[in-house]
Amino acid sequence: MPKRLALLLSCLATQFGCLTAGVAEESPAVPCRIPVVVASYFPVKGDRIDIEVTGDWDSTLAATREKTKRQTRELIEALENGSRYHGYKDADAKPSLDYEVVHEVEYLEPLPTVAHSGPGAPMTNYDAIMGRIDIRKWVLDEGVKEIWIWAYHGGKVGLWESNMAGPFGDLSNSNRHPNDLPKLPKTYTVYHYNYQRGTSEATENHMHQLEAVLNHVDGRDRTPPERWSELLFWGKFVGSDRTHKIVRPGCGWAHYPPNAERDYDWANPRYVETDIEDWQPDGSGRKQHLNCLRWNGDSLQWFVYWMQNLPGADSGLTYQGKKLTNWWWFLGDLDSCLRNRIGLVEE
Repeated sequence: MPKRLALLLSCLATQFGCLTAGVAEESPAVPCRIPVVVASYFPVKGDRIDIEVTGDWDSTLAATREKTKRQTRELIEALENGSRYHGYKDADAKPSLDYEVVHEVEYLEPLPTVAHSGPGAPMTNYDAIMGRIDIRKWVLDEGVKEIWIWAYHGGKVGLWESNMAGPFGDLSNSNRHPNDLPKLPKTYTVYHYNYQRGTSEATENHMHQLEAVLNHVDGRDRTPPERWSELLFWGKFVGSDRTHKIVRPGCGWAHYPPNAERDYDWANPRYVETDIEDWQPDGSGRKQHLNCLRWNGDSLQWFVYWMQNLPGADSGLTYQGKKLTNWWWFLGDLDSCLRNRIGLVEE
């Protein structure tokens, strides 16, 4: 590669964070910077949150505001720590993601909603929220990649744990409606949290978004379900198939640790032999006798532990003679990865 082009790419990587290129020697900058806008909806009645609006939350405004700020900090810590490859045993492991809240806005009113034809609560109007915060300015001018919405559920509104819009479409844990977010030339992801819940549930939103993106990159969206067990991420890393259960004790996914027998089975004491801490794509990794004690039966600890086993920076892993990429790139700079046809394995 010409030195002048290499220098230009290096400068761009420094300025914009996680830049990907279509050649192996031009890897993205790590950590990938993820600027975030936080929008909070606190419908109030006096100095308290109005439970008639939220359905299940009536704490004081001050306590609710403090809780969401604390959980925002805890969420950032969990996500950055989770992006440290084998961080639970390598104190020097560096995070692949660097989150920064660049703007916060608060509304003392209910979420905007839009009626739908079916039964149930009205859907959150994400298009209206994005218009109000001026999403175009934040994404196109300020480089924001994620919007975090703190609000409520309580059977009063429908919501998506994650939603996405951009030049490559909606690769999110939603119904992927083509027109529920403003379309921009850069991808952004919207996360909707429920402040009646905890940091673990907010982190789980990101887990499912990560799974959705990796499954897309790995081709699951284009693969017949009977062949999902052959895929690199879902079949070989997760150890699952079309059932979403763990059929080969690999590394599991958000709802299913390697020893799980049902959804949300984070505290199952059953032991299994799994290669989660020495996962190799060809199945040659060292197995260990493991149960929920490894993550103390705690969902948040499970999420961070699982993320730290995801192929990350300097993993040294190979598949069919080729190096695995840093899978965190697909959260850090999805547009560049898809534009340059970066996959889970280097080409």
